Amino acid sequence: MKTSTKFAIGAAAMIAVSAGVAGVTAYAVMQNKTEANASFYDSFQTVPLTRTAAMDAANMQPVDLTKAAESSLNSVVHIMAIQRSKTQIVQGQPDIFDFFFGDGRGRQREVQTPEQRGFGSGVIISKDGYIVTNNHVVDDADEISVKLHDSRELKGRVIGTDPDTDLALVKIEGDDFPAIPVGNSDALKVGEWVLAVGNPFNLGSTVTAGVVSAKARSLRANQVESFIQTDAAINQGNSGGALVNARGELVGINAMLVSPTGAYSGYGFAIPTSIMTKVVTDLKEYGTVQRALLGIMGMDMGREEYPEEIRKEQKELGIGYGVQVSEVTDEGSAAGILQKNDVIIALDGEKVESMARLQGLLAKKRPGDKVKVTVFRDKKEKEFTITLKNAQGNTKVVKKADMQILGAAFREVPDELKRQLNLGYGVQVTGVSNGRMADSGIRKGFIILKANGKQLRSVQDLEDVMKAASQSPDQVLFMTGVYPSGKRANYAVDLSQAE
Repeated sequence: MKTSTKFAIGAAAMIAVSAGVAGVTAYAVMQNKTEANASFYDSFQTVPLTRTAAMDAANMQPVDLTKAAESSLNSVVHIMAIQRSKTQIVQGQPDIFDFFFGDGRGRQREVQTPEQRGFGSGVIISKDGYIVTNNHVVDDADEISVKLHDSRELKGRVIGTDPDTDLALVKIEGDDFPAIPVGNSDALKVGEWVLAVGNPFNLGSTVTAGVVSAKARSLRANQVESFIQTDAAINQGNSGGALVNARGELVGINAMLVSPTGAYSGYGFAIPTSIMTKVVTDLKEYGTVQRALLGIMGMDMGREEYPEEIRKEQKELGIGYGVQVSEVTDEGSAAGILQKNDVIIALDGEKVESMARLQGLLAKKRPGDKVKVTVFRDKKEKEFTITLKNAQGNTKVVKKADMQILGAAFREVPDELKRQLNLGYGVQVTGVSNGRMADSGIRKGFIILKANGKQLRSVQDLEDVMKAASQSPDQVLFMTGVYPSGKRANYAVDLSQAE
């Protein structure tokens, strides 16, 4: 479970916005899309929404949560993520002898890392075994074990992850699993009763109750966030568990707590299903999230914590809420449409009070979607229609890039070859077949020293840089290195896979 000790405020942030499915109610607005954009319920074999609470909102208090607990307990699982023991090369600190008799970089030594195990929770969202959890629960795991509420233990595999929203999609093999009905988080009201369901200690699913304390909260912990805040107890190990409404419907994925001690002290935060459904549908269909960029830098209006000059500037704009545009990105979605000091106050008719609210609304969108943005400019409201683009500046589908696209095999440079060439690090190409590296002219034996400016000490380093580059605007991997003959070379490897 992530722990945050304070709210971060006033930071300008690039809004990464994604579109798509946001549960039954929100997604109905987008059903005019082509059939290729499958809905959440088409993508996952989910069960239909049901009403299981003894009393509904019309009867107000008291609310009987027993039925909601009963219908959700079986859908929450315990996840154990295992990182196997690895041998790593560690660069030591240089001493005086390294400066006079060595290369000044310090000596390298091998370190055997111990096996590490992390624990968290997950939620079964489809009868055929798809599970939603947090990215930080399964991040860097070599093996995933899933224990169901009925004590069955199954092997899980990661379908995809999205660090920007801290979500991950895991699959277990089988059928007729107890999937939870997915509800509409946008319909939640502050003060509404919810249950936090998790399996933190491998003792079986547990339930805590509370109310929705606030919506569209931002902690500046993830790049895209619009948290549901609740006083239902969420502790470490509850990450990836379910936030459930009184009807037994999933409305959020428990993700974070704010505490000075690291333990629950009154505030927990969940990722709303309006964001979750879009992200996991993209992960299943494309392997990566189809995220659009609005193409602005912005900050909340009316924060008392801002410096005097910013508060004075915002006061002159003539409105006390919304998102102030501080910069419009060249070639971005809003280029030539929005201007500096525009204040975004609504999106598709939905009021925008803050950056977190704007992120939450736009996190349901995909590149190519058109949105109506209402701004306050020159003391007047104006509305613009903007077509959202992705990070590459277009509206095409982007596929996840993996090492196979390179069409090559790699290894860490052997120590003997390092000594011969006086190298301290590097990754060597041991074979080249059809792929992007062959297209770029790279031959067998090439030693990659740097990729996009990062020194490579392991094959994992290369994979990490490649994945980051595949999601960048350029989608290019710039490689610098040397052949065993001593000849140095530079290459640009195209990673684009847009359709």
